[in-house]
Amino acid sequence: MTGLRIALLTHSTNPRGGVAHCLALAEALCALGHEAVVHAPDPSGRGFFRAAACPTVSVSARTVAGDTVELVQTRINDYLVHFGSPAACGFDVFHAHDGIGGNALATLKQRRLIPGFVRTVHHLDTFADPQLADWQDRSIQEARRILCVSQGWTDQVRSDFGAMPEVVGNGVDMAAYQPAPDLQDAAVRQRWGLGDGPIVLAIGGFEARKNTLGIIEAFARLRERRPGTQLVIAGGASLLDHASYRARCHAALTVHGLAAGANGPVIETGPVPQADMPALYRIADMLAFPSLKEGFGLCVLEAMACGTPVIVSHRPPFTEYLAEGDALFVDPAAPDDIARAMAIALVPETHDRLRLAGFARAAAHSWRACAERHLDAYAGCARIRQEPTHA
Repeated sequence: MTGLRIALLTHSTNPRGGVAHCLALAEALCALGHEAVVHAPDPSGRGFFRAAACPTVSVSARTVAGDTVELVQTRINDYLVHFGSPAACGFDVFHAHDGIGGNALATLKQRRLIPGFVRTVHHLDTFADPQLADWQDRSIQEARRILCVSQGWTDQVRSDFGAMPEVVGNGVDMAAYQPAPDLQDAAVRQRWGLGDGPIVLAIGGFEARKNTLGIIEAFARLRERRPGTQLVIAGGASLLDHASYRARCHAALTVHGLAAGANGPVIETGPVPQADMPALYRIADMLAFPSLKEGFGLCVLEAMACGTPVIVSHRPPFTEYLAEGDALFVDPAAPDDIARAMAIALVPETHDRLRLAGFARAAAHSWRACAERHLDAYAGCARIRQEPTHA
């Protein structure tokens, strides 16, 4: 396939899994000889959370003080303003990675500014607000081709929408995420006040689908047996409002005498600079990721590439790409089960076994292979270029 110009749209410049996937996919597509340009609304004007080896566009975006519906509508309109002229739509393929970009592209298709678009469904949300639910549905129903990162969500989209999605999976950059320690490890340990005791790492901030409450309850049980253990809750940048769940998590920490704070038993980092993430994984004795609902779990591969044992839910998507010996599988609804897995992960023999198995599993997932799986979908949606005529 000759080089394509591909516009990839994601919802944010912040370090979320879907955004990380979008950037890494674009980099791999560029390495294959295509021009893949990642777009995202950027109200801060600071650009993407990491430097990228692909073109990026920070779409001018207005500040929003209202609720989630107003925020999503504004972000859709931000995209429509950006792509509002034929000149801005000079791409062969348009590829949305979320409902915001998908709705913008659906409107551009209706206005005949683009021929159609590809939509990747990382996961489906359950929205109480009918407008948010309608936007999610429209972004999928109007797409010409639908992709999913896991088989479970492929089956769900097929059931809910009667569509025939294709599985494209995920990858991990083994050059960036490595097990060998470096000087950054000590700097990160000092920055977050991490001691010499065991470190449990949780990614995703305080969010219900990430099962942060279950992790907190399990950690409280583990700390009764290992008093020096610390829990690091990293990340959490999100367009959705998780304030009420966050309050519940902090209440649970208070009940257990584990109030989050500097140098304490629980460290809340907020979004972590990309340059610090490999070190944070390496410092951790385990990644606790017993999600209740997950698209794929990109941080699982990142942790494994850094040699960090992983605890995951015994359910898809994890059971799709991990074998029993790759990770510790738990019932995410059972804090006792999660706590037992945390304790087992600290056993030296188990830790070493999981370290080796996880590294091998991560090495089997390349972004190049992921990018190649996208090319058939792109070929079916590419704008037909008009070749110049000669008199």
